Amino acid sequence: MKKPAIDYADFAEYDRRQRGIERHVLAAFLGGLAVGLVGMLVSQSGPAWLRHLYDPYAYLALAIALGVTAQGFGWAALSTFLAAVSTLVAAMGASALHGGDFTFDVIGGSASGLNWTLIMLVGLGLLAYVARRKDHWGDLAAGAVGGALLADVVDRSTPGFIAAENGFWPAVAAVVGGLSIAAVIALRNTLAGRLRALVISGVLAGVATIVLTDELWGPFWAAF
Repeated sequence: MKKPAIDYADFAEYDRRQRGIERHVLAAFLGGLAVGLVGMLVSQSGPAWLRHLYDPYAYLALAIALGVTAQGFGWAALSTFLAAVSTLVAAMGASALHGGDFTFDVIGGSASGLNWTLIMLVGLGLLAYVARRKDHWGDLAAGAVGGALLADVVDRSTPGFIAAENGFWPAVAAVVGGLSIAAVIALRNTLAGRLRALVISGVLAGVATIVLTDELWGPFWAAF
């Protein structure tokens, strides 16, 4: 009777995949710590334009990178959430060491800003993972990444909007907007896919702008 052949290549592939997952999770944790610490230093002593550029876009870039390189949807969710938590802990610790308060709003500038940043971190990480698909779902996910980033740029650039910041327009807004478009292009592999993703980004950013405008002017128009 012949003994069943064992394909050791399958075991080797499984071992490589597990080691890749371990390295990815560790990179998410360490990356979050590093980004959080540097972010706190920038917020304490960096120039205004660098503060606007770093918080929250350095954190969002880390989430997108983790989502693109994740081994699965669940791992993308875990790694981006882990990075978000380690970033927050590092920023809180650095703030306390520099004589500040040990509070949860060191990222985003406020409690609501922190919540929005955390939602964006995990959400963009998951969308970046889905953007690896070669079909129209990948185009939609890549477009959603760009749309969310561009909508945030519009929100921070426009006086009277929810997250409007002085000094964000025009230089920082132009840099972040250009990097957002570059990210959408990098997430797709074909010209057609890139064009579809860019169109989706523009549409979603436009819809978000209309919603923000309606919230801003709604009470004014209601008076008439």
